[in-house]
Amino acid sequence: TMLKKVLLGSLGAALVLTAGILLGHFGIQRGSTAPDWVMDVTQDVDEALIQKFIAEVDNIAIQENLRELTKVPHMATSPGDEQTVQYMLKRWQDPDTGLDQAWREEYKVYLSFPDPNTPNKVTVGESWEKAYSSDQEDPEVVQPYAAYAPAGHPKGRLVYANQGKPSDYFLLNQTLNLTGTVAITRYGGEGRAGKAINAAPYGVIGVLVYTDPWDINDGKMSDNNETYPFSWYMPPSGVERGSFNTHYGDMLTPYLAAKDDTYRIPEKNITGIPPIPTQPIGFEDAYALICDVKLDIYNREELKNSANVMGVIRGSVEPDRYVIYGNHRDSWVHGAIDPSSGTSVMLEVTRVLGRMVKQGKWRPRRSIIFGSWGAEEFGLIGSTEYTEVNNLNQSNDIYKIPVYITCCHKVFHTNATLRASSSPSAQSVILKASKQVKTPGSDSTSVYDNWIRYFNRTSPAYGVIPNVGFLTGAGSDYAAFIHFLGITSMDISYTYDRTKTRARIYPAYHTAYDTFDYASKFIDPGFTSHQTVARTAGNVLMRLADSLLLPFNCSDYAETLEGYLSKAMELYTDGLASHMISIGGSQHVIWASSKAGQATFPGLADAYTRAASTGLDSDWKEAHRQLSILVQAIQGAAHTLGDAI
Repeated sequence: TMLKKVLLGSLGAALVLTAGILLGHFGIQRGSTAPDWVMDVTQDVDEALIQKFIAEVDNIAIQENLRELTKVPHMATSPGDEQTVQYMLKRWQDPDTGLDQAWREEYKVYLSFPDPNTPNKVTVGESWEKAYSSDQEDPEVVQPYAAYAPAGHPKGRLVYANQGKPSDYFLLNQTLNLTGTVAITRYGGEGRAGKAINAAPYGVIGVLVYTDPWDINDGKMSDNNETYPFSWYMPPSGVERGSFNTHYGDMLTPYLAAKDDTYRIPEKNITGIPPIPTQPIGFEDAYALICDVKLDIYNREELKNSANVMGVIRGSVEPDRYVIYGNHRDSWVHGAIDPSSGTSVMLEVTRVLGRMVKQGKWRPRRSIIFGSWGAEEFGLIGSTEYTEVNNLNQSNDIYKIPVYITCCHKVFHTNATLRASSSPSAQSVILKASKQVKTPGSDSTSVYDNWIRYFNRTSPAYGVIPNVGFLTGAGSDYAAFIHFLGITSMDISYTYDRTKTRARIYPAYHTAYDTFDYASKFIDPGFTSHQTVARTAGNVLMRLADSLLLPFNCSDYAETLEGYLSKAMELYTDGLASHMISIGGSQHVIWASSKAGQATFPGLADAYTRAASTGLDSDWKEAHRQLSILVQAIQGAAHTLGDAI
């Protein structure tokens, strides 16, 4: 606590002294007027401009953005994707509402596609989705497939392997010989690629993955009256597409930007993708499959040009320091919710801010960079390549980015509430912004009030507050910024009341039914939830770009780390001790707290979970290694602080 007070107090005193000297210098000269640059340098957030921004965000404009973005399927590098590139450039180069500058950045990346002339098949037939409207009949709708799964024609006895976790295959192998079998697994519990990677060591020769109606549809299965087109639930033939890889960024150029002349590793050296043929199917096909099954998979890999669309509003005082706001643009099919709801929100934010800039009413203190990322669905490729091409992980430029914001693609209407995840120190700015925006359909209830009602936690410092989640996974484009570079990041969305449904995500996710019609009928009629997200995200963005001091709270970061340690002690102490591994050496004074947390250190958590699941000595050794890395990182950081003081 004393260390925290010293650090924060010293920083505050230095900034106050600097401002005081500047103002005092000009203030003591009678009759003199401070030059404009002094007023600019000392200008803080203009609350009136934030209110003006909130008032001008238009739900109908967001609706029309989404209508335009979802006219055609726009999988990465497809003709539809190029249409969306041109649309983004047109909007961001508009003379009245555009940005200062907008451009495209090209990368040559390694992607995986099904053969359009030889469809992938399972014994019961091709995995096509039933057409309920002209959207599903569009010839550009890509057939369901598992991106990066190898081609092949395995045939064997079908075995049910639950979620395809290591523990599932281990348990099956106790009573069955899995050699030569085809496993059928359900989504959830394990990453897409992991379901096949975990299977191969047991001799499994192929994997099917389906979405279980209990997990996504609250058990509803009939398209006569229960599922789409009558409700938001996935119809029986619906298939969740996806990228079946565990790493992100272009796989042939790890940690390097995927340009034409970049060195590429041999394809045989790629890791983290299925070693055996894999195919997603609908739950109606999963229900029908029995006995032997044959897969005919014709996937193929290609190097393709993929584009990010970038735009910038230049800062007036600190133009070389910037806040980045991004959302991916590519989709598996029409992608109304994933990702176009987020893009339609971002376009409305840039329209309102762009007009304020063009009219001379506002210019941010720091520059704002906007990114429309390409090829996200294949493994966060566009955003990852951006961090690599700008050498952000090799230069001091990382210190010029205070925060990365993504407006997530999950926007919902009924009984909805804001859901945000962020780096710990940025939580306070999200909470402050949420108090200034009204929840959809109410003139009195704020987003903050609604959020704390449906999703809250108890903070040792603040009491009951809205629960801001942790960015521990690689679920969206913040991953390269926070996990590679350590840049403060946040992910903002509006989501459904999870007490009303078991759905792990919206049911049309990655299917041909995620269309404008679906979004406007079942997700957000009137687009007021989209409007609320735009108002909240824009509020946060303006505060980060305009605040004299970045609105970060270091004490929130300390509280989170204390929670991490407490959770690690709770979850892993006994299990590690049974293998003669002690966690006690991580009890440094900065970390040693018994207060409850909601997450813990990801490296240790992943290694421990795997070791506990497999029981393998090699996995327990990896858990020990991760613990050693953690302990030494903590001790090193503490030693550095000690030397500095």
